[in-house]
Amino acid sequence: MSSNSQQDQVSALSSSTAANVQTLPEHIFEIVSDSGEGAQKCGQSFGAVSAKMGNGAWTVEIIPAEIQPPPRSPGGASGVRIRIGTEKITNWGNKTKLVIAFNEQVLLARHRQDAIADDATILLENMWEEHDDPTIRQQWADAMEELSSKNYNIMKVPMEVECLKIVDNPRRGKNMYALGLMSWIYTRDVEKVKAQIAMQFRHKSQDVYERNVRLLEAGMKWAEENMSFQIDVPCKEVTEELVVMNGNTAIGMGAVVAGLEMCSMYPITPATSVSHYLSEIYDDLGGIVHQAEDEIAAIGVAIGASFAGKVAFTVTSGPGMALKTEFIGLAVMTETPLVIVDVQRGGPSTGLPTKVEQSDLLSTLYGMPGDAPKVVLAPSTLEECFHCMVTARRIAEAFRMVVVVLTDANLATGVQPFVRPELDAGWHAPELDLSPVAEGAKPMDWDPETGLSPRIVPGQKGGEFTATGLAHSQSSCVTYDPALNQHSSEMRSRKLAVLQSTLSPPEVCGPDSNDLLLVGWGSTRGAIEEAAEKARAKGLGVSSLNLTFLSPLEPGITEILKRFKKVMAIEINYSDDPDAPYITEENRRRGQLTTLLRATTLVDIDCWTRVLGQPLSPGDIIDVIEKKLSEETKA
Repeated sequence: MSSNSQQDQVSALSSSTAANVQTLPEHIFEIVSDSGEGAQKCGQSFGAVSAKMGNGAWTVEIIPAEIQPPPRSPGGASGVRIRIGTEKITNWGNKTKLVIAFNEQVLLARHRQDAIADDATILLENMWEEHDDPTIRQQWADAMEELSSKNYNIMKVPMEVECLKIVDNPRRGKNMYALGLMSWIYTRDVEKVKAQIAMQFRHKSQDVYERNVRLLEAGMKWAEENMSFQIDVPCKEVTEELVVMNGNTAIGMGAVVAGLEMCSMYPITPATSVSHYLSEIYDDLGGIVHQAEDEIAAIGVAIGASFAGKVAFTVTSGPGMALKTEFIGLAVMTETPLVIVDVQRGGPSTGLPTKVEQSDLLSTLYGMPGDAPKVVLAPSTLEECFHCMVTARRIAEAFRMVVVVLTDANLATGVQPFVRPELDAGWHAPELDLSPVAEGAKPMDWDPETGLSPRIVPGQKGGEFTATGLAHSQSSCVTYDPALNQHSSEMRSRKLAVLQSTLSPPEVCGPDSNDLLLVGWGSTRGAIEEAAEKARAKGLGVSSLNLTFLSPLEPGITEILKRFKKVMAIEINYSDDPDAPYITEENRRRGQLTTLLRATTLVDIDCWTRVLGQPLSPGDIIDVIEKKLSEETKA
């Protein structure tokens, strides 16, 4: 299709007549802009409003890797994808069906990543077509030619012109104007949208709020006068009280109800917003957010606070975990309770700081000198991000262990509704027991069967001892005795086995035995389960299994895996393609969960992984399922 014929499609979308309302069970759309133009705030606001209206919703932020990328560049595309549905939504879906783009270059970024459906509708800022700069005009023309390879329906929208009627700087207004466009297209409750704007700008003046409402109304008015279609994704009646938040907020809120009174951290993408949320509320609740001078100091402060009697936590991402390694070992050796939240991102090194990966599992388990057993759990939903903090605090305190919570960028920035938790006083940390220590008690008085020992905190009469990171006896005295070193290692490890004995086997989603079992962890759960469900609807024998505890693994996994003809782990980390040059069964590097499960269960587990810097799509997983089962049929 030529660019001219593509532009002719505008007339099919523009009309002053009544709009044609199309009712759909779900829809996926995006808003993309240059960094700093507020597309993410716009999209997250829309997702929150949709959830409050009774739609299932899931949002994924599109964030450039550079802090301040050049404007009007494909690499600087910033925004958000929103998927809404009548039923619950658990992942970002497949290709987007509608895009609002503030310039043609950021639109090209999504086009080149094959993120847009071939027949998608695109609302594109038109100011660049007749720009004073001939270079920009040429960029526009070139982009239109490239975009013409698909059957997009492009509609030019005068966002700049319309926003200038209300604000002097359209960069500070287009996002609310775009929110108005989307609110009209998707028939949103205007009062709920205005309430969301009020919440977003609650720290600003009334004038700022009113100006943003005028921009919203201007976008809705233009859409009503110029657009011929609307999309209705029916809402379900909300029968339970819901909360709407992203995963980082859920982590912070979970920390509060768990009684974690200190968060010590150093800013790092994509984990930082946990501290942003806590900084707004923690002081009023008696908590402390400590921003340390670096990652090493952050975990040092958290260990010190925990040693003093409370359980503190620190929040970081992969590079920060690497820097914290030595102090993690200290917490393990001194058996100081500690919770670490690792919001995983792309690596190695600085890698993809704003993109999603699940590449920290093996480094978390094994990436430090010596044997340093720790508990590792991975929430798979935003609701689990909340509850896992209570679980992590309880385990850290009861077992005197380091507990690592592995989330990722997909969970961190995604917005989803879930039922408001009914608070339980038992979630909160108990008061410190400062009663005198029994005569003869030792700071590492290990129970020979469980490895557990009573916790002595500073202030307990008769409990004075010197903590050391050196090998030590039950009395915390430095020792190099071979038998004692063996025994202490056994005791620290034994606690993992004791914890596993309290866990229940994971539940299989689908038939308990089948042709193929897909195994995942963390944020891939929604896409995997949706893909498996759709594959079963096609008559394929597929089930899925999501693992929450990764150290220790939940019991019964080996038995579950052996009930299936084939097992395949689906992950967002790197593995070698088995057909790649020089790759053999012996040298093939497999996905991280795959490697762990093959070692612990001795089951022949295959893997399919991707490191594209974005969440997995159900459609791609369905293709993998069909290919795998087809191969088995031929064999």
